[in-house]
Formats: sequence, structure tokens, C-alpha cells
Amino acid sequence: MAPRLQLEKAAWRWAETVRPEEVSQEHIETAYRIWLEPCIRGVCRRNCKGNPNCLVGIGEHIWLGEIDENSFHNIDDPNCERRKKNSFVGLTNLGATCYVNTFLQVWFLNLELRQALYLCPSTCSDYMMGDGIQEEKDYEPQTICEHLQYLFALLQNSNRRYIDPSGFVKALGLDTGQQQDAQEFSKLFMSLLEDTLSKQKNPDVRNIVQQQFCGEYAYVTVCNQCGRESKLLSKFYELELNIQGHKQLTDCISEFLKEEKLEGDNRYFCENCQSKQNATRKIRLLSLPCTLNLQLMRFVFDRQTGHKKKLNTYIGFSEILDMEPYVEHKGGSYVYELSAVLIHRGVSAYSGHYIAHVKDPQSGEWYKFNDEDIEKMEGKKLQLGIEEDLAEPSKSQTRKPKCGKGTHCSRNAYMLVYRLQTQERPSTTIQVPAFLQELVDRDNSKFEEWCVEMAEMRKQSVDKGKAKHEEVKELYQRLPAGAEPYEFVSLEWLQKWLDESTPTKPIDNHACLCSHDKLHPDKISIMKRISEYAADIFYSRYGGGPRLTVKALCKECVVERCRVLRLKNQLNEDYKTVNNLLKATVKSSGGFWVGKSSLRSWRQLALEQLDEQDGDADQSNGKMNGSTLSKDESKEERKEEEEELNFNEDILCPHGELCISENERRLVSKEAWSKLQQYFPKAPEFPSYKECCSQCKILEREGEENEALHKMIANEQKTSLPNLFQDKNRPCLSNWPEETDVLYIVSQFFVEEWRKFVRKPTRCSPVSSVGNSALLCPHGGLMFTFASMTKEDSKLIALIWPSEWQTMQKLFVVDHIIKITRTEGGDANSSETQYISEPKLCPECREGLLCQQQRDLREYTQATIYVHKVVDNKKSNGGTKRQKISHQNYIAYQKQVIRRSMRHRKVRGEKALLVSANQTLKELKIQIMHAFSVAPFDQNLSIDGKVLSDDCATLGTLGVIPESVILLKADEPIADYAAMDDVMQVCMPEEGFKGTGLLGH
Repeated sequence: MAPRLQLEKAAWRWAETVRPEEVSQEHIETAYRIWLEPCIRGVCRRNCKGNPNCLVGIGEHIWLGEIDENSFHNIDDPNCERRKKNSFVGLTNLGATCYVNTFLQVWFLNLELRQALYLCPSTCSDYMMGDGIQEEKDYEPQTICEHLQYLFALLQNSNRRYIDPSGFVKALGLDTGQQQDAQEFSKLFMSLLEDTLSKQKNPDVRNIVQQQFCGEYAYVTVCNQCGRESKLLSKFYELELNIQGHKQLTDCISEFLKEEKLEGDNRYFCENCQSKQNATRKIRLLSLPCTLNLQLMRFVFDRQTGHKKKLNTYIGFSEILDMEPYVEHKGGSYVYELSAVLIHRGVSAYSGHYIAHVKDPQSGEWYKFNDEDIEKMEGKKLQLGIEEDLAEPSKSQTRKPKCGKGTHCSRNAYMLVYRLQTQERPSTTIQVPAFLQELVDRDNSKFEEWCVEMAEMRKQSVDKGKAKHEEVKELYQRLPAGAEPYEFVSLEWLQKWLDESTPTKPIDNHACLCSHDKLHPDKISIMKRISEYAADIFYSRYGGGPRLTVKALCKECVVERCRVLRLKNQLNEDYKTVNNLLKATVKSSGGFWVGKSSLRSWRQLALEQLDEQDGDADQSNGKMNGSTLSKDESKEERKEEEEELNFNEDILCPHGELCISENERRLVSKEAWSKLQQYFPKAPEFPSYKECCSQCKILEREGEENEALHKMIANEQKTSLPNLFQDKNRPCLSNWPEETDVLYIVSQFFVEEWRKFVRKPTRCSPVSSVGNSALLCPHGGLMFTFASMTKEDSKLIALIWPSEWQTMQKLFVVDHIIKITRTEGGDANSSETQYISEPKLCPECREGLLCQQQRDLREYTQATIYVHKVVDNKKSNGGTKRQKISHQNYIAYQKQVIRRSMRHRKVRGEKALLVSANQTLKELKIQIMHAFSVAPFDQNLSIDGKVLSDDCATLGTLGVIPESVILLKADEPIADYAAMDDVMQVCMPEEGFKGTGLLGH
């Protein structure tokens, strides 16, 4: 037995021998467990909830030992948010904007670009007032240049460890929750920046992008016949290098510049020869920029999945790159040194994390920029480190190649930035313009104010914690009551008093009160007995109540519990006695009526009733720092429980009298009833001479008469309408019977309800009205066409012969007559048969009904559709290009397909898919790809002759409804790998930076 139950049993053991009227004060204190010994710290490991004198393990251990001041607050040291000395400032990751942060840090450490941006004129003058900036106004940059100016100024002179780039990101219209292609972002932003700066008057500002990042190369085509060279000049801002099949950066550059032969069908038209000739084509580097951006094409299109994938190929690169062998004009300075490595950590092209390793151009030291965190590399060396361990799962790790001095290997680097090597490092520090510095100073002032405020809050929390510590140390030692006057306080309140994380509320003991507004004995397990001295201090400091002194021990509750316990102990003996009394024969003149159901479960009912009386303490009439049921809810629950536990109510009729069914009750002796009444004093009493309910007798007679009447009506109607009942020899609209020109219509629901009544007249009510209004619209017009009544609406109507209709008019109330008349063509020249309905069709309501049905069809979830793959046996005539199926071929094939019935039989080459109306066509194509192994861009889909091409449209808007058949025609594979980029753009368009400010120019 659990210790808590043992304590409870020991507290009430005296009730077995003491009668309720003999309960004394000593018995009351025993019931409230005043006699239990208090627990000792170190011996008792956790709080004994059954012992009100146990004050161990209630949260005091936090306060009684030595306490660290930091435990009194949850505020981090504001100096942790301060920029470290001789370090750079980080950028906050707004969700998935790490790719933006890496490029901002790389561009910031391009001193020439930063200096040029500082020279741009700004609209900040609008915010100037006198000698400074208006304090009540926040500076809001208006252009991309101003956003970069402000960000660079903060990155240069802010006191914060990291700053928030949300203004810049918002100005570009980027989705902070979606990770984008970093390389594409770099291209688009450089183009946007160049276009924006082209309007500046200062040439140093206007041309900074070209001076820093722009080079030039030529596409050179040489005719093998005449030797004529054709050049096409082009500017570049980065070189896109293929890394597949290569291990070194120099190999990638060589492949980029390699000569390509133009032969066969790919021959070149030479203007000098005026004919197609074999030729060679290659790229010649004409000039290189100061900052050389090398894009490593790690993210390529995977034709098998229809998505991009990442190539985790190791590429070696050196810190010094001599580009002279690759340029056309020799003799210049073409030696570059590595200045930045941009890293993508992760195995997927659509997720992962971007960081940057960038060299400080002034000190020559390397730093790792990881959003808010900036780490300085040791020894002025580039250390890629753990960045190379996260590309693939551990099982598929490939060995890293050995790298010599001054070289590095990476399988996560996607962009390398090289700077033209110079003899001296820049020594002068770039000065922030005065108006920007004033903005930075204002932000620094706000930061300092925040630091002071946080430090003050920390100090207040520490002072408050120290005061609480002294209070607990003083009071906890005086909590035990011993033999002195005592009071009771809830355990929950004491625990919250000792909880440092929550403020202490006033004491609330209402939840522990009984119906006599005293301490309920059953609540003693959640109460603690404390000294009157400690209670006085608690109530003076925190208030609350009511105070529960020794006078709050409830004698009434103890006496009632004593009576209930004695009855519980007596129940087993009384159960045997009642069982023996029930075996004896009872004379009809004596005894009492008891429900058979009540007799079968009276012991359980009695026990539950005693438990309910014994457990009234569970029903709180207040709250203890929490919430409880309202009075109305408590009364309703109590009423429901009383209704369930009432004894002998199973023989009560609806009028509160003795029921007329003798099968549900039996006669018991007076002795047995007397014993039962001890446990159920409020049970309804029915002596043997008690008459049954007179109203129920009348209703019983009426019911018997009604049953006989129903049987008679059912038999008469069944005899009058035998064919309608047996569903035999029924007319059909699609095969109109020759013997009549008129058929009547009733609803199928009326026929089914009438058949139910005729089959079981005693259990169902008679059908009195035909109810044809259900087939008519509010205007009194028919809702169905003749064609629909022969097909999909035929299940809603029943056709009636004229002879049957005459009989039905006598048997039922007819609210509306609906009939179909067949007539020959009224025109002398026409012999067509016409079918006229009375009343006539209501076109407006019919159209509304059809629209509603269509809406219902297009608002489905998890419905089944079928995809049928079309197999084209005709071989392609030469070539490996994609063979697109034409719109005409689709329609021709659709016409050959038989319309699907409701009960579908799957055919070969067809699969069932579960879809919803609100999912897009693109999502369906992905499902089809998994089902048929056909990439989305190779899928040509159609339904009912209509080509499905809008990937963003939902299936509901495209007319795809449950049980639809979609035709799938798969295109031929592509042999020409070079055409893959076009396929990606045409067949699988990606959103990318669509809708952002990067494409606004």
C-alpha cells in the first residue's frame, strides 16, 4: 500500500469503533494528522504530501545553501552584446538571409567600394535640424545606395556585436523565410547597384562597379577554310566555372577557355566564304578586373528529379593565382591573391547555411563571418576547418585531398574572390561621412542606454533576490509548529513563495474549505501546518486568507466521515443479509416494489453513493491560485451524478409514478426494504398495494389501438399498390411504355418511407403526404430536365402509372401534381416525339443547382483521380530532340477514350492518386513523377481534350474532379545535355527573385 494511503487509513482507524455521536477533539486532531512527526532534512528526500508537518522538499534547498548572484535574474550580461575590440560587426539572420549576410560582409571589406558609396549624396539632409539629427525621427534610407551606406557605417563604427539588416532586406523585397540562390543574388544585386550608381555625377562613384568587378572577354570564331576571325565582345562580372570532372581551380579555368570545334550540323556560316564551314570557337580574356569573382557551379540541374542538386566535389585552389597564362595581352600585372571564400554548408541545393571567410585588406588577417558570430583565424591563415565536415552524411564521406603550402581544398566553396596583388596594404582608414557618423553615434547612444537599463534591471533583481534569501533563511527555521499554536497554509502557496521565478501572490485557502467554511479533512494532504509566528509574518507581508487556525478543524465533516466509514464497513454484511431475504417468498399483500436493475447493482450504487459523500472534498468551492468550475457548472455536474446514482428510479414512469411493466420490477420483503433504505433514504417507495400509473394505462391502451390501426392502414395500402411496394413492372423514361402517354412523378424518398411503414407498421409512423414540393423550386418550377431524369437524377424520382396515381390521390394528401406527357410533333412537317412536364422546368433554379453541384465537386479533399499513361508505339524519325505532343493529337486521343463510369475498373498503364482541389498542378506533377518515374518537365497532361499547362493553378480551377481521368504523355529523353538549362526554364520555372526589387531595374 502506498505511504499516502497508509497515512489516510491510520488517520481514520478509530472510526471503526467510535460512533458518530462519540467523536471528540482528540479524534478530530487525529483525522487532521496533527499527531504525525515532522520530517528531518537530509533524512527525508522529498516532501511527504500526506504529512502536514513535513516541510522538506518544498523548494527550500535553493535558498539554504550558498547562492550565486546570477541565479537571482535571467538577464544576460549586456556587455556580451558589445563589439569586441579589434573585431568586426556581425549581421542578424532574419530567418533564411545568411546568403545576403555573407555578400554584405564581402562587399564591406572591399575598401574601394565602401569609399565610393560613402561619396554618394544622401537624402539625410531632410532629417537634419540645426547641428544634428531630429531625435524624434528615425532615419529611413530611401534608396539602395543609402541602405548600403548606413549598413556599412554601422558595420564600421557600431558598438554592437551585430546589427539588424532588415531595412536593407525589406527594401529589396526579399522573403526572409525562403533561402535563395546566392550566386544569382550576387549577379542581380551587382547589376542593380551598377544601374543605380550610373546616375551619379562623380565618376569615381559612377564607375566603381566596372572598375572593381568588370572585365572583358571575346567569343572568337575562326573559319578553318579562310582563317577569318569573328569576335563578339562581352563584359563579365564573374567567371562561371564548371567543376564536374575537375580537381583544381586552374583546370576549371582552362576548360572555360578551351577551344570548341564546330563541325557537321553545327558548322559555322562564314561571311567571307558565304557558306557553312568547319570552325573553332573559344573565349579570350581581354582584360581582368581588380576584384576577380570566380563562381564555382556547385548547384546544377538534376534531370532525374527535375530539381537542382549540389555537387560535393573537392576543388583545390591556391592563395596566389597567376592569370597571365590565360589572358590575351601579356606583360601586365595579373597576379591575384585570395581575399574571400564563400561557403555553403549542407547537402541540398535548397537548404543549408551560408558563411564567408574574408581577409581584412588592412591587417591581412582572416575572419570567419557566420551571421552574428565573427571569429578571427589564428596566425593570419585561412582555416576552413569544420566547414568541410558537414557536406555529406558520415557514411559517404570522401577523403580530403592533401593540400600543399598556400593551397586549400573545399567541397563546399561556391565562390572564390581574388584581389589584384599590390606591393603595399592600404594604411589609411576610410572615414565615415559626418551625417552617417552622427546616425551611428545616435544608434550607439541607444545601445549604451539599453546596456545601462539592463544592468540596472540585473542589479534590482539581485537586490530583490538577496532580500528574499534573508527572508527565507529567517522564516524557514520558524515554520515548524511543534506544540505551539499553529495554522494551516496550502502547500502550493508555500512552493510558490520559495519559487524565485514567480512573484509571490496573496495566500488563498478557499479551495481547501468544506461546505461549513472550515478546513476539509480530505484537503489535509495539500496543506502544511506552520507556526502561528510564521503565519503572522506571511499574512502581514502578502495578505490573503481565510486564516485556518485550530478552530478551522471541522467537527461536522469528521462526524459525517465517521458515519460513512461505518456504513462502508457494514455494507458487506448487509449485502449478504439482503441476498438471503430476497430468496424468501413475499406475500402479495405485503412488501415493496423494487426495480430489478436496482437490485442487481444496489451494492455498487450504495458504495458509489458513500464514496460520493465521502469525497465531497474533491468539489472545491473556491480556488487555490488556479481556476475551478463555476457554481452553476458544479451544480449541473452534481445533479447529473445524483441522477445516475438514484436507486429504484428504474421503475418510475415519465409521470413519476409506478411503471405498468411488471417485468421490470419485483416484490421484496419489508425487512429487505428496510435494509436498502438505510443506504438509499431518498429512494422512491412503492408498497405492494400501490396502483400503477393511470395515465400510462390509458396511453398503453391507446398505443395498442394505434398499432392495430397502423396494421390495417398498411395492409390496405399494400393491397392497393402491390407493384409499387414490390418495385415490379415500373415505367422508365428512357424506354417510354407504349400503353400510356402520361406518367406521374413522386420523390423516391416518399416511396422509400412508405415502404418502411408498410413493412413495419408498428415501428414506423404512417406516411400521409406525397411531399412533391421537394422536387420543385421556390417558384413552383420543376428542378429536373427530361434528360437528367433519364440519367443522373433518376435516383431522386419514382415514376407512377396513371392507375396507381388515381389510387394514391385517395390514400395520400397530394401537395403538387407532377407529370410528364408524351406528344407527337405539333408541326405538320415534324414527326418528332416531345415530352412536356407539368409544371415546367425553372431554368434559373436549375442552373443554380448545377452550379452548386459543380462547386461541391471542386471543393474536395483526399479524393481519387486516375492518371493514364499514353504509350506511343511510333518511333521517332531520327534525331534526339524532344518530341512534343501537339494539342490536336491530345484532342484526337481524348475522343477515343470511353467516359468513366462511377465504378471504375483500373486498366493497364493507369494509377490512382489521392488529391485535393486546392493543390497545384505542380504538386500533382510531383506525385506523378513518383508514380510513373517521369520528371515533371517531361509530363504533358490533359483532361477531356484540354491541355493542363499552368503549374500554379489549382486542380479545382482546372476542372479536375473526383474520378477524373488525366492523360499523361511522356516526352522523349533529351540526349543533348546542353539543352538542359532551356528545359529548366521552360518546363520547370522557378520563382527565384521574381517580384523582388532585384528585378525592378
